[in-house]
Amino acid sequence: MSNLETSVSYGWIILQGASATLQLTILSLITALVMAFIAGVSLTSENVFVRGLARTYVEVFRGTSAFVQLFVAFYVLPLVGIELSPIMAGVLALGLNGGSYAAEVVRSAIEAIGKDQRETTIALNLTKAQAMLWVILPQGIALMLPSFGNLAIEILKGTALVSLIAVPELTTQAQMVRSQTGETAYPFILLLITYLVIASLIMFLVRRLERHYRNRLSTAS
Repeated sequence: MSNLETSVSYGWIILQGASATLQLTILSLITALVMAFIAGVSLTSENVFVRGLARTYVEVFRGTSAFVQLFVAFYVLPLVGIELSPIMAGVLALGLNGGSYAAEVVRSAIEAIGKDQRETTIALNLTKAQAMLWVILPQGIALMLPSFGNLAIEILKGTALVSLIAVPELTTQAQMVRSQTGETAYPFILLLITYLVIASLIMFLVRRLERHYRNRLSTAS
């Protein structure tokens, strides 16, 4: 087999890890956004207990390492009867960790909505839940999107941690090629390029969403 064929063969092995990386990124991002909205809205609650629970979640997951959280999800939870596959352990750790940071983004965006908007919802006789769902959050999302784009990139980069529990994602595959060939430059340069392509695609989609929401809000106003 020629050097070119060998390079293509090993390159394909690395790129096969892209599907696991994308799966981890998408599922972790969905988990993070769900937790961010739940915790972010709860942080603005008038209920002290609800606000305290949300604050505890945010501080625990922001104040501890994603590395440790991953190992707890994969190695400690089975001790209490919760068995997770390596991918689901990765999704849980990355999602909860990312959600704790994004919760503050949601809280800040909600609090940034003007007092006049809140008074309008009262004048329209909307409940607090209706005001949040129909008025405040739709406007807040436009403010949240840039930070959510950064969150998606951070989660993408964080998927490399899951190589520690043998998920065949990009970093795992690159390390396997390195161990088989003894080469370092080729697999890791290809790894870098692949991460960059995925990150660029994510930011392209985020910018499209930003324009969509800006146009939608300007039309509504």
